[in-house]
Amino acid sequence: MDKKTQFYWVSVLEGASFLILLFIAMPLKYGFDWPLAVKYVGWAHGLLFVIYQLVLLQTGIAYSWKLKFYVLGFLASIFPFGPFIFDKKVLKNL
Repeated sequence: MDKKTQFYWVSVLEGASFLILLFIAMPLKYGFDWPLAVKYVGWAHGLLFVIYQLVLLQTGIAYSWKLKFYVLGFLASIFPFGPFIFDKKVLKNL
């Protein structure tokens, strides 16, 4: 599997875990007093966030990205729907 494909799948998983955390786990915690949802989904998202950053770095090195792509990739990981937008708008054009 090439680096772009690997990065794509990691970004899909990381982006999905963030959305699940925000729109499912957090409402379960605060609306239904079920904090375990945030505990487990948050843990999984944290792990995927770290993996995303490592794969972002590896992909950038493999494709000799400029600094702006690293910055955009990092920023994408901290906004909801960011990894999906980063892939569609930035990675598809490289």
